[in-house]
Amino acid sequence: MYRDLHRNIRRWYAAHGRLDLPWRNTEDAYRIYLSEVMLQQTQVSTVLERYYFPFLKRFPTLEALGKAPLEAVLKAWEGLGYYTRAKNLHKTAQLTGGTLPESIDALMQLPGIGKNTAHAVAAFAFRQTVPVMEANVRRILARLYALERPTEKKLWELAYDLVDKENPFEYNQAMMDIGAMLCTPKAPKCDLCPLQKICRGKNDPERYPQKRKKTVPTKSVTVLLYKQGEKLGLYKRDGKFLHGLWGFPECDAPPDSAHLIGSVTHAYTHFKLSCDIYVSEETAPSDLTFFNVSEICKIPISKVDEKILRCHLNMKKA
Repeated sequence: MYRDLHRNIRRWYAAHGRLDLPWRNTEDAYRIYLSEVMLQQTQVSTVLERYYFPFLKRFPTLEALGKAPLEAVLKAWEGLGYYTRAKNLHKTAQLTGGTLPESIDALMQLPGIGKNTAHAVAAFAFRQTVPVMEANVRRILARLYALERPTEKKLWELAYDLVDKENPFEYNQAMMDIGAMLCTPKAPKCDLCPLQKICRGKNDPERYPQKRKKTVPTKSVTVLLYKQGEKLGLYKRDGKFLHGLWGFPECDAPPDSAHLIGSVTHAYTHFKLSCDIYVSEETAPSDLTFFNVSEICKIPISKVDEKILRCHLNMKKA
């Protein structure tokens, strides 16, 4: 039914696809799985330039990852954000003993592996005849069938119907590249797209799919830097948010003796964080551990805590 379309997609991919991406040139399931997790919420260029290879050098196999302490994994992940991804990688490595299962159902039983990641690992690592469904593919399908608000169930039905059952690997990689390079959210290049002949939404592509408008709330907190000489107090987070990372403590209100040194903001997916930063030399809570700056650079901290530390260092220079 889609023979000509699939042939056009393969030709386009051979001529224009990102064939040199390292996770497309390996059969190592761990390397493919790692790339899929890193690429969640993170651009290809960022993963490729700064994180993928250093992480593999530190943890060359899934077994090595599972044997490493969580703090070392979080430190290697530092800057990528969404640290739950790193914790789930580590936990999966421990649960599997270094070997990923091949079935989609078994993959989805592992921490942090949802339906799309399971399909991607099955398709790319184990060459199974299944579609992938990341953001670019969702957009293509919505435009291809002129769907303003498609349901998850409908998109998966369409994806399974459209997948090239003879060449699923090249097809899936091509679909992701077409979405990233041609079928972009704004100003798509429809005239260059190998799917244009059957695309129902090509006359008004930006209409599909309709985005729900989200209001991002701002959370304001007060951060207190406790000092002991040249050292600063941090605690190890044990809550769900940023679990396992070290961070500077927050307080409801700073003591009268504390002084404000600045403010920083940081945007997360669902909210924006605004931090007023105070310095105190009063007696610190017992759950804090004190580190000098060089020591802080060796432990895993979040991006917002990096900004807080930078604010403190800039004030010292002033």
